[in-house]
Amino acid sequence: MAFSSQDVMTLRQRTGVGMMDCKKALISTDGDMEKAIDFLREKGMATAAKKAGRIASEGVVCSAINGNTGVILEVNCESDFVAKGDSFVAFANEIATYIANNNVETVEQVAEANTAVTNDAISRMGEKIAIRRFEKIVTNDGAVDSYIHMGGKIGVLVEASAGASAEVIHDVALQIAAAKPTYISKNEVPQDEIEKEKEILKAQALNEENPKPIAIIEKMVEGRIRKYYKEVCLLEQDFVKNGDFTIEKYLKDNGNVTIRKFIRYEMGEGLQKKEDNFAQEIMDQVNAMNK
Repeated sequence: MAFSSQDVMTLRQRTGVGMMDCKKALISTDGDMEKAIDFLREKGMATAAKKAGRIASEGVVCSAINGNTGVILEVNCESDFVAKGDSFVAFANEIATYIANNNVETVEQVAEANTAVTNDAISRMGEKIAIRRFEKIVTNDGAVDSYIHMGGKIGVLVEASAGASAEVIHDVALQIAAAKPTYISKNEVPQDEIEKEKEILKAQALNEENPKPIAIIEKMVEGRIRKYYKEVCLLEQDFVKNGDFTIEKYLKDNGNVTIRKFIRYEMGEGLQKKEDNFAQEIMDQVNAMNK
């Protein structure tokens, strides 16, 4: 598999490793980006891979709650100046409220129903605007709430068991925004993901200058897996507002609350494109909406 200089740059952005070492990793893995990341981690050169890559878009993440329905939404524009403006934020919140109040399931349905208001916003702000993505949580016997961080750069939607106080849900949402868990509990982590992590950690230990005996390495790996759980599992994480106890203990001590689901959006994540390509993507979406 061939690779380009842009692939080398992307690997550097995702791992923080030098350009030459990134190039060597891609050569060694026949240009496979994910294998190159694992290769660098095994050599102890990269601690982790950044999932999102470089974010090339602007916009805002917002939310809306309507009774037992919660919505998290990302809307994109072309410049940071517009993204921070009151008019754009108001437009995004209007769309989020529409989604919460109506039975819509796709971005296309939302865009079609809001063509007029979107065209008006584009005209007033002088930039192309695109409704990029949204998700809903509907609960019949629980509680749902949201948290928006850094002026719309990060948004979190949380569903908790019935009886959870607004303060507890807010604290959990803040935790998710700050600590970026992937799963709620250890039981949710796929076994193949754990086995892959163990292989990488074992390779790291064996590649150290003075590797320890295999029995000690196995114990080290188990200890590092426990640390891995604290990174990716919400309940295992230390509470960001008080590191003396975990989120699991915090929930037990405050009504034995259960977290059923969470969604975390980071504005622009997954858009690994140049600015000119992103502008074209927005234009394509607007054109499709106006057909």
